[in-house]
Amino acid sequence: MSGETGHKRGDPREPPTRGPWRIRAWLTTRSVAREVFLLQLILVILLVAAAVVAIVVQARRDTMTDARHRTVAAAQSFAHAPGLVEALEEDFPTVVLQPLAEGARKAAGIDALIVYELDGITLTHSDPTQLGKHVIGPYAEAAAGRPFTRTFQGALGLSVVSAAPVRDSAGDVVAIVSAAVTVEKVQDSVDQQLPVFLGSAAGALGLVALGTGLVSRRLRRQTHGLGPVEMTRMYEHHDAVLHAVREGVLITGRDDRLLLANDEARRLLDLPEDAEGRRVTDLGLDSSLSALLASDRIATDEVHLAADRLLALNKRVTLPVGGGQRGSVITLRDTTELRSLSGRAEVARERLTLLYDAGVRVGTTLDVVRTAEELAEVVVPRFADVVTVELLDPVLSGEEPAGASTELRRTAIAGLTEDHPLYPSGELIRFVPGTPVETSVSEGRSVVVTDLASDPGWRAQDEERATRILHYGIHSLAVVPLRARGVVLGVANFWRSGASTPFSDEDLSFAEELASRAAVSIDNARRYTREHAMAVTLQRSLMPRNLPEGEALDVASRYMPAESGVGGDWFDVIPLPGARVALVVGDVVGHGLHAAATMGRLRIAVHNFSGLDLSPDDLIGHLDELVALIDVQGESTANDAEMITGATCLCVVYDSVSGEVTAATAGHLPPAVVRPDGSVEYLAAPVSPPLGLGAGMPVETIRTTLPEGSRLVLYTDGLLEDRSRDLDASLDALREALTGPDRTPEETCASVIDTMLPAGSGDDVALLVARVRRLAPDRVAVWDVPRDPAAVSPVRNACARKLAEWGLEDISFGTELILSELITNAVRYGIEPIQVRLLHSTSLICEVSDGSSTSPHIRRASDTDEGGRGLFLVAQYAEKWGTRYSHRGKTIWASQATGPGAGPDPERMGEEDILSQWDDVEL
Repeated sequence: MSGETGHKRGDPREPPTRGPWRIRAWLTTRSVAREVFLLQLILVILLVAAAVVAIVVQARRDTMTDARHRTVAAAQSFAHAPGLVEALEEDFPTVVLQPLAEGARKAAGIDALIVYELDGITLTHSDPTQLGKHVIGPYAEAAAGRPFTRTFQGALGLSVVSAAPVRDSAGDVVAIVSAAVTVEKVQDSVDQQLPVFLGSAAGALGLVALGTGLVSRRLRRQTHGLGPVEMTRMYEHHDAVLHAVREGVLITGRDDRLLLANDEARRLLDLPEDAEGRRVTDLGLDSSLSALLASDRIATDEVHLAADRLLALNKRVTLPVGGGQRGSVITLRDTTELRSLSGRAEVARERLTLLYDAGVRVGTTLDVVRTAEELAEVVVPRFADVVTVELLDPVLSGEEPAGASTELRRTAIAGLTEDHPLYPSGELIRFVPGTPVETSVSEGRSVVVTDLASDPGWRAQDEERATRILHYGIHSLAVVPLRARGVVLGVANFWRSGASTPFSDEDLSFAEELASRAAVSIDNARRYTREHAMAVTLQRSLMPRNLPEGEALDVASRYMPAESGVGGDWFDVIPLPGARVALVVGDVVGHGLHAAATMGRLRIAVHNFSGLDLSPDDLIGHLDELVALIDVQGESTANDAEMITGATCLCVVYDSVSGEVTAATAGHLPPAVVRPDGSVEYLAAPVSPPLGLGAGMPVETIRTTLPEGSRLVLYTDGLLEDRSRDLDASLDALREALTGPDRTPEETCASVIDTMLPAGSGDDVALLVARVRRLAPDRVAVWDVPRDPAAVSPVRNACARKLAEWGLEDISFGTELILSELITNAVRYGIEPIQVRLLHSTSLICEVSDGSSTSPHIRRASDTDEGGRGLFLVAQYAEKWGTRYSHRGKTIWASQATGPGAGPDPERMGEEDILSQWDDVEL
């Protein structure tokens, strides 16, 4: 068992993997590879042997021929050498000729160069012992004057001898020159070449044997060691299977010639009998199919038309083996029966894709018109050539339709040229009874008109327009109602023209599915439009409609709602007593109804707090407490919509008498000041947290005095928001936009918006610009009053003279009465310093200040009371009155109108009432 653990059982025909057993097994294996190898080896051996014999014989023949040529050339050359005849006439010719002959012999590479006399006496010889001897040989031809070449046995042995006659000047033969090369030397030359021949033959035999072995080895791998019988059987099986399968098979080879085609391929392609061996382009196939078969392109389940058959084609390119030509294997499958099924599947796939695209592309915005346009654009031309969408007017305005109506407004068109004959977009169309659209809207069902030319109901809408539509090429129509939550919002009209097929019931089902999805998006956009309109209406109702006019400021403003809806940005200008004005801007985080409602609540609160004549820091503090209270109430009700998630506010109060500006902020951006020389600075008030986060902490203020003509610029963060730059860069950009020559507030607003928001803003923006003015000094009068009842009368008289100077005699009586009451109260109940100030602005303002913080209260005195009627009298004569506090005490003020008809109303107060009230006034 231990001896078997190192071996692996397998096919007995498989030779061992190593050692001599592999060679022995291979030699004993009866296979096509072995037989081919042996046959090739025998043929190579025979060819090499024949080649060696032929080479040896040819070498010997060539050597003998060369010997003849050399001897003939040497004999004739020496026989015609100059001076030879004169040397023969010498007394001792050998002495002269022997050296010459030896030199010529060595130069010619022959064995002997002999000169004979006609009597046979040897005059020159390579062997000196032969000189002078009489030689008998076949020289009669030479003596007769004819050269010759012979092979005979001579003194040197068997030699190749050539003889040439030597003639004198008369042409007579006087001697014979003989050149000889021994046959032994010729044989030696051949013998020297024979090893080279044999070595070359052995090398060639080895190389051929090696190549034959490699080829046989490759053949053995390809045939897997099969014998002829097995290969024959395999071929028969292969041929039977190849022609029995129900799939066409083609094999092409070099030059795109057809090598093999089975029976199924011949049937499918209707190939001629002699198709094999011809080029595929010459078989009469379809051009696209022929081009594919002749190319190197790989194909997988490509569909091609061959006659009336639809063939699924697969093609693979075979790699060349051993330097051969590339080829291709093609399989064909008849899919004609699946044509209709695959066509329907493809249509279903395309429509599923279209439904998916519609779900992605329709309803990307909450705009009703844009949603209708997206529906039209996504359908053309994948389902219809032309699409029109008509909606009810209430839908476009965000309202829900009260009922079905045949008056619809064309909202979207796609797939038409500019000169189309259909109703244009935006036109209100009244559809007559019997038309497809009227039927669809009234009955709430889809309608298909396969042939518009033969449909009288459709033509009844507008006969002339219908004719032009038909001439335009439109021939079929499908009308589908846009229904959402059981309410018809409008209709979608799908039109087909040109060579497109008319709509079918299957098409109608798809159109209904498409329209139902689009209707949901349109309804969502409608509901958003309604909410947006409500929010805009609410916001505009809460925003100031007209900014108050006064002598203190020239004001201009801008409000730009966000692209996605209304927000919580707001501003306000509130006139204050004492020729002062409050400028307020705020920002509530978020958009929509909640932000707008919160903004309204804060603005009303600011108005209420301003009515108390609070300073900016006190106003911000009370506003912070209010927001914190609202948030607490929202948490207690567990309703997030009632909570203010973030709000900022900036309050600036400008005093036109002193030119002083007081500012306080709650997390808001600082106001900008543009001075008359065009320079810009920011009033960086001490930072305070946003509203609702102050936790009762005091709010700090910043105070500064502005020269007349300066501009105050208040804004919200939407003006500075830019993803491409940080806040500091945005503030620098705003500074640059404000810097420059003097401009009106209106021009400043326009310039800032154009510079900072050239393409609109994603957030809402509030901008307020106010140019400050000073109240003229001659319209301000101030008196310091000592704490002495006797001082009341002189001050009152001085005020009367100032009123006369200002031309206000009409209200002098009431003013004197008001001043008398206020000064008397200050003298009696207040503390020093006491001051009286008159301001002549759009109204007359009387102010009495003292160092006390106690505030008087108005009440109606009874008949038995001795006092308490003074403030009641002040209230009767003044339009407004009130009290404001400062760090130095309090100021009681009263305002009177100065225009025509100013003064007390006699009908409102009788003479007895006046006298009864006047009795309490200290004159």
